[in-house]
Amino acid sequence: MNIIEGLNEKQKEALLNTEGATLVIAGAGSGKTKVLTHKIAYLIDEKGVAPWNILAITFTNKAANEMKERVENLIGLMSNDVWIGTFHAICLRILRKHIEKLGYNSSFSIYDVSEQKTAIKQILKDLDIDSKIITDKYVQAKISNFKNDMKNPEDITVSELDFNMTTVLKIYQFYQKRLKENNAIDFDDIINLTIKLLDENPDVLEEYSEKFRYVLVDEYQDTNKSQFKLVKLFTSKYGNITVVGDNDQGIYSFRGADIQNILDFEKDYKDAKVIKLEQNYRSTKNILDVANAVIKNNGSKYDKKLWTESEKGEIVKVNKLHNEYMEARFIADSILSSMRENGYKYSDFAVLYRMNTLSRVIEEIFVQEGIPYKMVGGLKFWDRKEIKDIISYLRLIENPADNIAFSRIINEPKRGIGNTTLDKISRLSMETGLSMYDITKRANEFGMNKLYVSAYDLISTLEMYRNNKNDMSLSRIYKGVLEDTKYMEVLREKAETDDISKNRIENLEELYNSIIEFEKEEADASLQAYLENQVLSSDLETGEESDDTVTLMTLHASKGLEFPSVFLIGLEEGIFPSSKAMLDHKELAEERRLCYVGITRAKEKLNITLSGRRTVYGKSTPSIASRFIKEIPDELAEKNIEELRRETSSYEGKSISFDEFGNSKINYINSDQKFENKFVSADKFLESLKQKKNNGQKYEIGQKVLHKKFGKGDIINIIPESEDRIIEIKFEKVGLKRLMENFIKLEIIE
Repeated sequence: MNIIEGLNEKQKEALLNTEGATLVIAGAGSGKTKVLTHKIAYLIDEKGVAPWNILAITFTNKAANEMKERVENLIGLMSNDVWIGTFHAICLRILRKHIEKLGYNSSFSIYDVSEQKTAIKQILKDLDIDSKIITDKYVQAKISNFKNDMKNPEDITVSELDFNMTTVLKIYQFYQKRLKENNAIDFDDIINLTIKLLDENPDVLEEYSEKFRYVLVDEYQDTNKSQFKLVKLFTSKYGNITVVGDNDQGIYSFRGADIQNILDFEKDYKDAKVIKLEQNYRSTKNILDVANAVIKNNGSKYDKKLWTESEKGEIVKVNKLHNEYMEARFIADSILSSMRENGYKYSDFAVLYRMNTLSRVIEEIFVQEGIPYKMVGGLKFWDRKEIKDIISYLRLIENPADNIAFSRIINEPKRGIGNTTLDKISRLSMETGLSMYDITKRANEFGMNKLYVSAYDLISTLEMYRNNKNDMSLSRIYKGVLEDTKYMEVLREKAETDDISKNRIENLEELYNSIIEFEKEEADASLQAYLENQVLSSDLETGEESDDTVTLMTLHASKGLEFPSVFLIGLEEGIFPSSKAMLDHKELAEERRLCYVGITRAKEKLNITLSGRRTVYGKSTPSIASRFIKEIPDELAEKNIEELRRETSSYEGKSISFDEFGNSKINYINSDQKFENKFVSADKFLESLKQKKNNGQKYEIGQKVLHKKFGKGDIINIIPESEDRIIEIKFEKVGLKRLMENFIKLEIIE
């Protein structure tokens, strides 16, 4: 077959440039995998290069398998002798053959993440280091960072480090020693030991630099320091290297990727040829124009302008909705209408966001609307560990006989209650008919004095909330449980050194937002009502698994994927770009690259959304449109900006939110949209509502109304109360709701 046939001119140029160094700047959707696979086939079929003299390196097993399959389709079984694999897979092949030269046996073990964690925990114990101050996750991450920077323990000087890092260095030394004693290496050692092997053994370097006469590297913008060094060693003899990447899609600096590797390619490889692939085969012209407009603000060294022979397509839409619930409902309605009118399937849609916490409201509305969805690269909101933990605490306050909830939280956070003790509690519970909670509460009666002492603070806390739950707001109970059980305190300590704990805190803040929303919307905002609502929502999620589902994912997880219709949500300053990135030029540039990645996932339709107000820490807060939206010229997008309306209060120019104690908070807005926050007591606030009520009551039985969260419904009853009226509404999607008149905003549609 003609291997060159079907390639555009730039792709052909990249393929034919086989000798020396070639940098292929491959824009999104420009056919980079096609260039790599056809170049391998061309080298073998047309240039007569032996398959075993070609090395092709990828970042994922999926990409490696796809490359192998495509090359085999082009040249048949000869492709089996080409070295195609990830950095780690290639290095393992080399280490299995030569690792004795480094003092290991060829039957060495590779520690996975859990085994690394076990080893580090044991070292912390052996060195008598408080694991609450320096956690195993923190140590694990720091050791990984050291290894990605190619720093062995002996390369690090103590004078450079603070106290914590000095301790980490000591642990690192013991960790490496223990690995060696166990004839084991960890995942991060694989590349570094291969580099060490090549550096210290000229005969091995000669073998592989001679063998790999042609080297091809995919996603070069994602390489780190050690991967860069490895490639330099492999190409040290012949210098025939082709790297493919996109400096505008470098979004993994948090994993150690160094964007400078691709930007400095011409310095590192003299006389390198640079070829840009700018023809896009994925997206419409309108989508590409928006992507080009945003990314040009980074002023990159390798500027490019994506273009396509495809039609202009639908104009990109930017929609500003009043709040996150209206944003979510807009997305749901848009999906359903596109399916009705354009024949789309659920699987044609993706919702992309910068932060995992943004998924909760989307999930809630999708459940209400019966829209099936899947989370890629993460758990559904209600399945996240910290959410299940705190819901279990709340369930136990409501129902102390809930043994499943008790078993989940008794050691969250750690209270020194081991499995043997838990087994005994469980056995006594079955024998006596008492709940595990009651057994623990009365542990001294069962001769379990140690348990009684260990669980005393927990039981006292839960008893206090059980006895007072009817006199406390739901939000007050929630905040109190987080603090009084030390759950949040432990997370905060870990968050100083652990990004996972930071994410857990963000999710718990989002759970608080859901509670505040529930209190504002429901006449019965009791703990029992909230737990019932949560269970019903969760049950609705657990339908049959199907391939035809909307995809929800972070922007980072979306790289390399494509969808006919994409919703890029939450484009607000402080969210996207993140507040951290707004203070750092390099991080802001990476956020913009992330936005570019999100835009270029869309094939046919792109909807960008933002919320005019978003609930943060339980308070409705005004949002500022992301600078990335402002970077899109008006002529390239249809910008539907809904003016901010009054919040749930009917006061002009004011909004109502709640502090952590359940007191209302009125936010006064001046003409510049600056807020002066003033706290008022709940009693005063209710008094103001009574006064306002006298100005007229507009809702009547029989009216058809539209609610921002629950959709369309009919008012079927109105119940007078001392301070307010309760409006009973039968909604089409969620059934009967009883809402307090002065806390709701309904649009009367009939």
